[in-house]
Amino acid sequence: MTLTEEILTIGLCAVATMLTRFLPFLVFRADKPTPKYIRYLGKALPAAIFGMLVVYCLKNVDVTAGTHGLPELISVVRVAGLHLWKRNMLLSIGGGTVCYMLLMQCVF
Repeated sequence: MTLTEEILTIGLCAVATMLTRFLPFLVFRADKPTPKYIRYLGKALPAAIFGMLVVYCLKNVDVTAGTHGLPELISVVRVAGLHLWKRNMLLSIGGGTVCYMLLMQCVF
């Protein structure tokens, strides 16, 4: 890419990022109540994203070869346990990721 193309690309990325950050504040004013469907999405989407993450992470697990899916199973149990204990999605995902990486690098 030329220097001009690089500057344009960075500028467009910055504008797109700022637009996604500021648009909700422009569309949903503080003086008006938030619509019901937006509140519903705020409650439903985290669980849906978590479910999609589980499916994405486990889609290529082969239980008939290699480690038979044991690192994945142990990590899934760890994620579920952490989430039931602390109710913190970031901790659950991070803890499961660290558990899986340690199992893959040090055990299996």
